[in-house]
Amino acid sequence: MDIYQKLESNVRGYCRSFPVTFTKAQNATLTDDQGNTYIDFLGGAGTLNYGHNNPHFKQALLDYIEADGIAHGLDMHTEAKTAFLEAFDQHILQPRKMKYKVQFTGPTGTNAVEAALKIARKNTGRQTIVSFTNGFHGVTQGAAAVTANGYYKAAIGMPLPGVHFMPYDGYLGDFNTLHYFEKALQDKSSGLGHPAAVIVECIQGEGGLNSASAAWMLGLQALCKRYNMLLIVDDIQAGCGRSGTFFSFEEFGIEPDVITLSKSLSGFGLPMAVVLLKEKLDTWKPGEHNGTFRGNNHAFITARKAIETYWADDSFSQSVKKKAQLIRSRLKEIQAEHGGQMKHKGRGIMQGLECVNGQVASRITELAFKRGLIIETSGSDGQVVKILTPLTIEDKTLNAGLDILAQCIGDVMAEQISKAS
Repeated sequence: MDIYQKLESNVRGYCRSFPVTFTKAQNATLTDDQGNTYIDFLGGAGTLNYGHNNPHFKQALLDYIEADGIAHGLDMHTEAKTAFLEAFDQHILQPRKMKYKVQFTGPTGTNAVEAALKIARKNTGRQTIVSFTNGFHGVTQGAAAVTANGYYKAAIGMPLPGVHFMPYDGYLGDFNTLHYFEKALQDKSSGLGHPAAVIVECIQGEGGLNSASAAWMLGLQALCKRYNMLLIVDDIQAGCGRSGTFFSFEEFGIEPDVITLSKSLSGFGLPMAVVLLKEKLDTWKPGEHNGTFRGNNHAFITARKAIETYWADDSFSQSVKKKAQLIRSRLKEIQAEHGGQMKHKGRGIMQGLECVNGQVASRITELAFKRGLIIETSGSDGQVVKILTPLTIEDKTLNAGLDILAQCIGDVMAEQISKAS
C-alpha cells in the first residue's frame, strides 16, 4: 500500500473503507491478492448492474478489439455507435413510446448533468434550477450547485448561484412538500422567482435511499407543466434496471423533458453518459457542448450487448423485482428484530437500513468487510447501510451476503447495548 500513500492524492475514498488490493472479479464476487473472496454489495456504486466481467459483453468487446474496431471517434459516425443507437431505439425507447434525441456527452454522469442544466437554461432563457434536499448530481461546478450535500459544495471554494432547494418527498413527514413549492412559485416575494427547470432523482442514492412516491412524482410533473418549468430526471444511479424497470420513473407514468443516464449504461464499467431530451429542446449549435471522450466506442459495444441481452423482453426486469422483494423481506425482518433502531429505505435493488447515526452504520460496514462483504453507506451523515449489488447476483450469493449483513448488524447492535449499560 506504500505506493498509494506515496503517490496517490488524499482525495481517494473507497480504498480507505476496503484497504486491500483486488485482482479478479466475476459477477458479484471480488478476489484480493491474498486469495480472499468478497461478496459485492457495492457494484461499482451502481456502475455494475450486470456484474463484473459479464461474459456476454466481454466476448463482444474482445471480438471488436481483435477486429481493430474504432476505439475513439469523437462524435463521428461509427459502426459501434450505429448499432448502439439502433438497439437503444428498438428495445428501450420504442417499447415505452418514448421520443427523445440522444446526446452523447463527456463520459461521466456529472457531465450529463452539466449538459442538462445548460440546455434547460438555453431553452427557457431563465437561470434558476430547483433541486431537492438530499439530492446528489455530481461534483463539477454546475452539478455540485444542484447537489445538496455541503461537503461536496464546500470543495468548490466559491459561491454556487442559480439554484434553489426545495424539500423532497417525505422531508417534512406526512406534509406534501409540493404545496410549499407551489406556494413559493405563486408568491412573488418568496425569493424563488420563475425557475428554468427542476432536477430530481426518483430514488436518492447518495442522499440516503429516499424514494419518491408515484403521487409526488406525478404532482411534480403537473407542477412543472403548470408553471412552464422543464422536468429533468437524473437516472444516473437509479436507472438501467436498478429500480426493477429500465428507468426509475416508468411505474409512475411520467414523461420527463430531459433524462440523464450514465453509470451502468455501458454495462461493463466503461465510461459512458447520455442526455435524452425532447426534440423541441435540442437547440444546440454544432459543438456547443462537446468533449473529446464522448465517442467511447468500446462502451457502445458493451452497451448494445447489455440492451440486447437483458432488455429484449421483460424477463430480466421480473428477475430484478423478485430479488428486490427478497431483499425487502430480509431487511424488514432485520428492522423488526431491532425495533426502532433501524428503518427500511429505498426500492428495487437499491435498498438499505437507516441506523440511528453514521457511527453505527460505519461500524456495520467495517465489520461486514472483515467478514467478506463489501457494502457502503449513504445519507447526510452516512447513516444508511446501502445495498447496491449487481442485479445479476445469484440468489445463493445474495442470501449469503444478506446473512453476513444480518449477523454484523446483530453484533453491532449488541455492542451498542453493552456500551449503554
